[in-house]
Amino acid sequence: MRQLNAMVLALSAFAAAAAPAYAEGDPERGEVLFYTCTGCHGIAGYANTYPTYKVPKIGGQNYEYLVTALTAYQSGTRAHPTMRAQGESLSTQDIEDIASFLALEKKQN
Repeated sequence: MRQLNAMVLALSAFAAAAAPAYAEGDPERGEVLFYTCTGCHGIAGYANTYPTYKVPKIGGQNYEYLVTALTAYQSGTRAHPTMRAQGESLSTQDIEDIASFLALEKKQN
């Protein structure tokens, strides 16, 4: 019985360590929140008019990168006026949820 308990504990620890990093956020809520972002980040080939800036497609991007980038826009340490304004309106939970949704999406070109 001890061996079985030890094995279950070891497998549980392994499963927790192997779990995707986006587990902190709610991807379904993130999809709803991302709706506002679709106008720029969801249109293939979209570029702002002035200044011309190629907008990256972010579906399939790494969860940690997305959280770091959105948090940097939120705090103002990453400069882009539109993204800073968007980031300032997001809570930490909003950022985690959006990142969870995007990390699950197929990478878009």
